Amino acid sequence: MALEERGVFLFIVILMTALQQVSYAAVYEVGDSAGWTTLGNIDYKKWAATKNFQMGDTITFKYNAKFHNVMQVTHSMYKSCNASSPIHTFTTGNDSIEIKNHGHHFFFCGVPGHCEAGQKVDINVLRDSSTEAPTPSALASATVPSAHVPAPSPNSAPFISLKGTFVAMGLTMAILALA
Repeated sequence: MALEERGVFLFIVILMTALQQVSYAAVYEVGDSAGWTTLGNIDYKKWAATKNFQMGDTITFKYNAKFHNVMQVTHSMYKSCNASSPIHTFTTGNDSIEIKNHGHHFFFCGVPGHCEAGQKVDINVLRDSSTEAPTPSALASATVPSAHVPAPSPNSAPFISLKGTFVAMGLTMAILALA
């Protein structure tokens, strides 16, 4: 009987560990169904302003690679449409870029005249206070730890990560083997 109770307890531990590891990340297609283009007078600034970008989100640029590209650039290069030394250049026509840090991420099309025509976007990822390290005074006053699972961004498909689940399963199997 004790072995069955341990099994149930370990199952609950595994389930809770898996649930704590679930995270949501959004995938955004720049320009939505219009994509990355100079046609149709798409206002990429307005498009970006309607999104709530978070670290871990992915932005996808879909375009005709014969006529466009994507360059990640600095703020000053973005403002002046200077394509002379981009941070990264993407040319596949279906480029996915994961946002790994907060702040502004500047992109434009490096084809002459396209940036000036408005084919540029500023992806601004706001700092999320819930993911920052707590101050010593906050730690001293904390009494109950809590897990934070960020809400999915609007117009997003959730990405579920179960990292740690296999570790928990391995530990459970080892404990059961000892029992």
